Amino acid sequence: MSFMTTAFITHAACAKHEMGAWHPECPERLAAISDQLISSGLTPFLMHVDAIEATNKELARVHPLSHVQEVLSAAPAQGYVSLDADTLMNSHTPEAARYAAGAVIKAVDLVVNAVAENAFCAVRPPGHHAGSSTPMGFCIFNNVAVGVRHAQAVYGLKRIAVIDFDVHHGNGTEQIFSGDKSVLMCGFFQHPFYPHSGASSTAKNMVNVPVAAGSGGDVIREVFEYHWLAALEKFKPQMIFISAGFDAHREDDLANMRLVEADYVWLTEQIMAVANRFCAGRIVSVLEGGYHLSALGRSVAAHIKSLSGLA
Repeated sequence: MSFMTTAFITHAACAKHEMGAWHPECPERLAAISDQLISSGLTPFLMHVDAIEATNKELARVHPLSHVQEVLSAAPAQGYVSLDADTLMNSHTPEAARYAAGAVIKAVDLVVNAVAENAFCAVRPPGHHAGSSTPMGFCIFNNVAVGVRHAQAVYGLKRIAVIDFDVHHGNGTEQIFSGDKSVLMCGFFQHPFYPHSGASSTAKNMVNVPVAAGSGGDVIREVFEYHWLAALEKFKPQMIFISAGFDAHREDDLANMRLVEADYVWLTEQIMAVANRFCAGRIVSVLEGGYHLSALGRSVAAHIKSLSGLA
């Protein structure tokens, strides 16, 4: 595989959002990724780009403007405000949430305009549990959905695939795109498990594959080859977004799956093969879950190494 230009997009504001010392979705997640990229020697090979802030107009393509304004104005001057049992805001959350969504917008611009061949957005708060009017599951806005709608509104793309390999079902992304023929969503997730959805989806553009606790790489290979691949080939995406959660790793205590770095490499390479066939390799990958810091750093590095053709 030849070397490719992979944009690595993040912003310092994403580390200022935090939800308490007890919370697994912590600023140290981004530091663990950065440290691993340095120690693995990948950093010099990446195009480092600062995220931009998503505007109200860009967020409102996915979330009603009244909802955007209500959420952003809920942030406290000090301390925390709870949006649900495990999703909190501090004073820096509005800025972090704008940059998290804006990173995906920036990634779309770079990839569609061929400045970069693909991109990885190291952002938080994550996004795939956020519905059009519902923050939940550590997520404020749906970052991937904002990117998809930007690609459609600004560049006129007609067929976009979203591949979600987080251990939890991307219920917010499904709610936003369910029944939308311009978007195909493929996902696997541990089931039964939080957020207790996805297993009975009926929308034709949703290819959800629930998998049992304890599932490892062999199961995920079957998911891709027997469920996702045919749907992706039929759909012929013009661009692929990845909701890249790494909490299915066997070292991650928040779930019970058994993936290792090599499984993320394999998945990434299969997704890239589809992207190379149908959409000139255009992939935007966006961080979702992954809470064991060492496993997260190693898995993201393996994913990015594959994206950049350095594996």
